[in-house]
Amino acid sequence: SSALDQGYSAHFYFRKDFIWSVSTASYQIEGGWRADGKGLSIWDKFAHTPLKVFNDDNGDIACDSYNKIEEDVAILKQLKVTHYRFSISWSRVLPDGTTKHINEAGINYYHRLVDALLAANIEPHVTLYHWDLPQALQDTGGWENEAIVFKFRDYADLIFSRFGHKVKFWITINEPYNVANIGHGYGTAAPGILRPGTLPYIVGHHLIKAHAEAWHLYNDTYRASQKGIISITINSDWTEPRNPYKQEDIDAARRVLQFYIGWFAHPIFNGDYNDIMKTVIRERSLAAGLPKSRLPEFSLEEIKRIKGTYDYFGFNHYTTVLTSPVNYGKLQGAGLIADRTWLDSGSSWLKVSPFGFRKILNFIKKEYGNPPIIITENGISERGPFNLNDIHRSYYYEKYINQMLKAYLLDDVDIRGFTAWTLMDNLEWATGFEERFGLFYVNRSDPNLPRVRYVPYRSSKPKTVVTKQEKQLNANSYQNKFKMQSQASES
Repeated sequence: SSALDQGYSAHFYFRKDFIWSVSTASYQIEGGWRADGKGLSIWDKFAHTPLKVFNDDNGDIACDSYNKIEEDVAILKQLKVTHYRFSISWSRVLPDGTTKHINEAGINYYHRLVDALLAANIEPHVTLYHWDLPQALQDTGGWENEAIVFKFRDYADLIFSRFGHKVKFWITINEPYNVANIGHGYGTAAPGILRPGTLPYIVGHHLIKAHAEAWHLYNDTYRASQKGIISITINSDWTEPRNPYKQEDIDAARRVLQFYIGWFAHPIFNGDYNDIMKTVIRERSLAAGLPKSRLPEFSLEEIKRIKGTYDYFGFNHYTTVLTSPVNYGKLQGAGLIADRTWLDSGSSWLKVSPFGFRKILNFIKKEYGNPPIIITENGISERGPFNLNDIHRSYYYEKYINQMLKAYLLDDVDIRGFTAWTLMDNLEWATGFEERFGLFYVNRSDPNLPRVRYVPYRSSKPKTVVTKQEKQLNANSYQNKFKMQSQASES
């Protein structure tokens, strides 16, 4: 009988060159917050502000990865990953955020890390901006000031010129939605600005333009010689109608999705903001007595420059929300809840809902022309008593990866890689060290901060559950892929 009838290993049936990776972010793991000439970042300031981070935790030491390159590479080798996604601290290499003063000690730290990865046969996947803006730039307006677009381009130019001969995988900006909305709307992340309404859209506008400038810089100046790929990473939950038989719930789900993934993906992949966002924000703005929409407009030249600034779709995904229409609260006019039957995690916002992963991957395929997708984050948290037996995380990854495999194998979604969040338990932003997403436990009671691997749990060989109907509908697609991959393996 066919492999589909028997079930199959996720690793074998993805493409031969599939990326298996794990991710971190500089502020969450590095520590060394004032070491060797590093400047302050907005997270340094935010975490040192009382009551901003749970238990007043901070990243002064974090996981001490600044001094533990060898240990971190050793645990990466244990995982047998092909790639490692990490971010560069802008203020570590440019203490005041500008190229007027380059901190060579910070540059050398990342050279040592990249060299150690390459020696271990692990490809570095580098994020230029994972939320830790230099405080000196924030003092002049940060992402609210359009000058940041060109400051970011200059920073990217430095990094490409110093590391591009070694690094072939780049991400410009991680989760611009959270930078704009959480950092500048809700104020629950650095820089902690509570100005919902207009400011998040101004910040988002500048983030998109900064990304585009960095992409064009790489494409025009460095790609030919360095031969890498570069894109942005966009995050989104899947939005499921609370009642799939009610059109208003279906419309609410679509509306929320366009305010979430569509906010940044639509300009970059399709050109300009999506019509749902433009219409809703304009109507709400005018109803509030404003002379024009809160959402800024791109010029025709800017639309042309922004559209197509991607080599792949970098995508972070964790969970699903149920949606229904409301006449108050969120700008998109929809309420968001979770199904009570979904399993919990250590994060209030994260419920185990793997079915949504396949659905949103198919949405990306249909909405943005089936671009190559690299999953740049996916994972689950825990909190409370520590236990090395990693049953809940094993369950989560098996179910989510199997949904991703269905999207790839049965739906022909062009998925190129998967990245787990995160390598080790770290400072999980405003929740401090309370939430643990790591594949390795960090013993914080030991000053040496040893990394201890959680024990994966498997009840049996991992299999994908495929219904009889799915097998019938997708038999031809599967057989063709199986033949091609078998030929590739033999060649």
